[in-house]
This record gives sequence, C-alpha cells and structure tokens, in this order.
Amino acid sequence: MQNTYNAILVDDEQSARNILSNLLSNFCPEINIVEKCEDVEQAVEAIKKHKPDLVFLDIEMPNYSGYEITSFFDQIDFEIIFVTAYDHYAIKAFQVSAVDYLLKPIDINKLKKAIEKFIDKQKLFSASINYKVLVESLKENIVSKIIIPHQGDQKVIPLDEIIAIEACESYSFIFLIDESKYIVSKNLKHFENLFENNNNFIRTHKSWIVNIHFLKLYSKSNLTIELENKIIAKLSKYKKSVFEESLLM
Repeated sequence: MQNTYNAILVDDEQSARNILSNLLSNFCPEINIVEKCEDVEQAVEAIKKHKPDLVFLDIEMPNYSGYEITSFFDQIDFEIIFVTAYDHYAIKAFQVSAVDYLLKPIDINKLKKAIEKFIDKQKLFSASINYKVLVESLKENIVSKIIIPHQGDQKVIPLDEIIAIEACESYSFIFLIDESKYIVSKNLKHFENLFENNNNFIRTHKSWIVNIHFLKLYSKSNLTIELENKIIAKLSKYKKSVFEESLLM
C-alpha cells in the first residue's frame, strides 16, 4: 500500500497554486494537498493546523518572503520545496535545508524527482519519533529501543526483542523473537556503539552481535552460538574470552 504525505502550497499567485496543484494530482498521487495559502501568515496558521509533511513554498510574496517562514517555528518538523521564477535564490534555499528547489514553469520530471527525494528522506529519518525515543533513553540512562525505516514508516523495536544482528557488507539483518527479520543500512559498529552500556549484547564476531538473554547452546569446539528461533551465530577466537566472561556476569 502506497503511503501518502500531506502538503501545503504557498504562493501569492492563484494561477501558480492551481498549476502546481494539478501537476501534483496528476503525476504525484502520493502527495495529498490539505490547504493552499497565498502568503506566509496564512501558511503559518495552516501548518499549525494540519501539521503537514511537506510545504511547497514560493519565495517572493507580500509582507514576508518564503525564507522567513522558518522564523515562525521553534522546531521545523516539515520539509520544504521552494518554487520560484528566480534561480538566484537557489543557494539560500539549500541553506535552510530545503528538500529541493523548483523553477517556474515547473518541469514535470524535476517535480517527480523532488518528490522522490522527499520520500527517500522521509524513509530514512523521522525526527519526532527519534526524539521521543531519545528522551526515553536519556531518562533511563540506557538505550532501550531502536528505530529503523520500514516500508515508508519508522518502526520502533525494543532491545529486549532483538535476538541477534548479523552484518552483510554495509547492511545489517536484525532478528527478532517473533521470528521477523529486518534489514537496515547500518554496519555492526553502529549497533556496537549503541549497545555500549547494555551487557546483554555482545560482539562475538566481525559479522555478529548477539543478545545472550536468548542463548540456548554454546559450542566451544565449533565456536558457534545457538540462539532462540534456531539462529546460529559465529564466535571469533579473538572474542571467545570476552564472550565467556559475559556469561558469568
């Protein structure tokens, strides 16, 4: 099922708002327009009301320029695509972390690419969810959950549900107790640092981190570790002593 993202259009010209609205409706069905605004003041109210994922923003408008919209918010939890007839604004657009910058008249292919870029960014990062988990972890003084991108959303995984993590080049497979498996674009060093204060997670091999809570069998002769759900992890001879010490803790 395709995800949809709520968007607000901001342009002081009604014709420009209508043109962009029609292009999005016809060529970018994943974008749902919740409101059209003719100036920054209206846009600020609309953003507070709808909490959109994306704002298409003209630059030269009465009273306030499009760039000034960021000054109305303490925290920017929406993405911006600037749309304007003047290309000399491009550098400043990216200085305020705009997803993209489109020149009028809008090229359909460039619009599609801007939307693809926005969606990719949404999949990789969700500021609000990450912030909540960070606060929880800081309160507990230990990381208790991780967040991974999954099918366009952000999935929160409690650490006590992770059996093991296996490296595969620059990716990692996360094995859960419910027998599900997720792939993420993070290497094992990322997780090793993340689990630094958690004694349950041990780096046993260049390709494995295991949760000893789910240990079922340890073979000293074969240097293998059997975990729940019949997962077999490797144990390096260089990690053997550290692993065995962790079993005594």
